[in-house]
Amino acid sequence: MSSPRFAAASAAQGSHDELLQRRYGESQPADTSDWNAALDAMLSHRSVRTYLPKPVPEGVLQLAIAAAQSAPTSSSLQAWSVVAVEDRDRRAQLEKLAGPNPQIVSAPLFLVWLADLSRLRGIASREGRTGEGLDYFESILLASIDAALAAQNALVALESLGLGTCYIGGIRNHPAEVAEMLGLPPEAFGVFGMTVGYPDPAVATEIKPRLPQSLVLHREHYQQAAPDADLQAYDDRMRAFQAGQAMATRGWTSVAASRIADTAALKGRDRLLETVRRMGFKVK
Repeated sequence: MSSPRFAAASAAQGSHDELLQRRYGESQPADTSDWNAALDAMLSHRSVRTYLPKPVPEGVLQLAIAAAQSAPTSSSLQAWSVVAVEDRDRRAQLEKLAGPNPQIVSAPLFLVWLADLSRLRGIASREGRTGEGLDYFESILLASIDAALAAQNALVALESLGLGTCYIGGIRNHPAEVAEMLGLPPEAFGVFGMTVGYPDPAVATEIKPRLPQSLVLHREHYQQAAPDADLQAYDDRMRAFQAGQAMATRGWTSVAASRIADTAALKGRDRLLETVRRMGFKVK
């Protein structure tokens, strides 16, 4: 007869394998013997768009920001900031700029993550320097990466505490208007938003399958051609997911192709470079 400890380990192994299968929509070989709570939180991620009318406690937000500030940051420049928006009217105005994303209004908390060079520019000025290094594309790229790393740390922390989240790229549709609404200084730019709240248990949200590792993991050098069979199989898995979530069953490749089809598909983001220059970024 197996021991309770062995039975518990076997059950955990099964749940880990199941979670991997849900992430890929198919069996994914992996050694799960070193599984931990962090992997549970990350592999369980799903975008949540329906929330309970329950505010996010201040202490939870503070922990999430502490997690965000624990992320790596290039040269320790910490070139990011975040604006927490709880006021419903302000969230409604932001939704008009970033819509259609009704979850911005229904979520009790909306975080706008910023690539923020303004703080560094001020430091340079106080030190009697021009801060010319901020005038190049590298700096806005650095700040955007810093913001993304920080936000993802915060997301994992929030989801580990039982909250749901959803990234909102639409915040870049009208960045100048968002900046004005939030009172951003020159050289601060909303890279993306994130809705935060307690998921509505009445609305089941499944884990969305990702591309197979064969398409994203390259060894020693880049594999130029993606295996058509792998893409076709992934399309099939995505259609099954979409059907289960009452979504249009379009697969993945056609959706991706539509998203990059032409300038109109960018929803105004084709003018981002000229817009951020008007917002004070030099971007040489």
